[in-house]
Amino acid sequence: MRPALHFTATSGWINDPHGVTYRDGQYHAFYQYVPGQTVWGPNCHWGHAAGPDLLSLRELPVAIVPGDGDDGIWTGCVVTDDEDNTRAFYTSTTTPDFGIGRIRVATPVDDDWLAWSKDEFVVEAPADLDLIAYRDPFVRREETGWRMFVGGALRDGTAVALSYISDDLQHWTYSGIALQRSTAETEPVWMGALWECPQILSIDGRAIMVSSIWDNDVLHYAGYAVGSYNDGRFVADNWGRLTFGDSYYAPSLFSDSEGRPCLLFWMRGIADEQAEWASAHSIPYLLSLDDDRLVASVHPDVEKHRGGRAESVRVEGTAADVVWSDGEGGELTIASTEAVVSILWKPGEATVVERTAHALNTTCSVPVSGAVRVVIDGPILELSSAGGLLGLPTDLGGTSLQIAADRGDVELFALS
Repeated sequence: MRPALHFTATSGWINDPHGVTYRDGQYHAFYQYVPGQTVWGPNCHWGHAAGPDLLSLRELPVAIVPGDGDDGIWTGCVVTDDEDNTRAFYTSTTTPDFGIGRIRVATPVDDDWLAWSKDEFVVEAPADLDLIAYRDPFVRREETGWRMFVGGALRDGTAVALSYISDDLQHWTYSGIALQRSTAETEPVWMGALWECPQILSIDGRAIMVSSIWDNDVLHYAGYAVGSYNDGRFVADNWGRLTFGDSYYAPSLFSDSEGRPCLLFWMRGIADEQAEWASAHSIPYLLSLDDDRLVASVHPDVEKHRGGRAESVRVEGTAADVVWSDGEGGELTIASTEAVVSILWKPGEATVVERTAHALNTTCSVPVSGAVRVVIDGPILELSSAGGLLGLPTDLGGTSLQIAADRGDVELFALS
């Protein structure tokens, strides 16, 4: 079953979203794409989709393909300067040793960004660091020019975000390690041995680094640091975990149509092997800070896809938006002809349990604070509150959903 609102490719494998850009009234989203198969492979392409919001994306021709010195076109970012010149910075990999990539530039050859021309390699891994992984450039503008961060892993188990500076987006100078943490450190949260896609932003005068947490070829979750940043150096005051469950990975930072900081995730475990497609992208999330805690809230664009508030516990179709205000414990049940999902809320935590006719399929938990928001879209469930995010595949299917809680207030809307 294919979700109605979450982006999936017509066929093939997708993962990391990146280069999400709002321009001329629509969003462009790029992503790692492996055509012709439903499992990941190192020969990634840059897929491309666009639409008026991130729940209305249409798939476009592949933007950048392997060849000309690239065996794989891996994650990167898209930047437009003051003269409206656009560049894609991506990780160029070669097999079989694709752990250490190189950063290369491509430029669009048309106004719709449908075709791209590859340019030179602009950044390589520093020779004086004992790196076992190096990839995922993120470029942002700073007061003195441009700054690039690249994720890395040192052989001793230290995750690093490496820093580069440029005046013209073409010539880059390595300026050291912006932030690092050992995989041996576990409190208040473990941050892995490699940061994939490390991205640094500012909210309310505080600096935030958000990243994917990787260790020994295992993909874990999205984590973050909150602290201060100055001239290429980040000092962390607090570390936190943003996502829970086994689905969310590869958070991609972007600015929405109003310039607000947002994230989009790759969602694992969503697939239809018979239809020959695998993986999806999440709904967009708006970022804010609550003291030293990073909060991701459902983006207002989701509400544009709501119908009127449901007057009963039943919604037609398999896409719904639920706001559950409780806080004292209770159970929210989402039922279809194929499965029943129960969300068990006790103070500070929600646990999601899915049952089908055959078995108990899924049990996972997430910290909660304040109201709980649940977005269901066919085979995808996303649960969010100020305490964190939980995304997971489900077996919900059929033609309608029955949604009710034994306690608290529930607002229920069909989505389309």
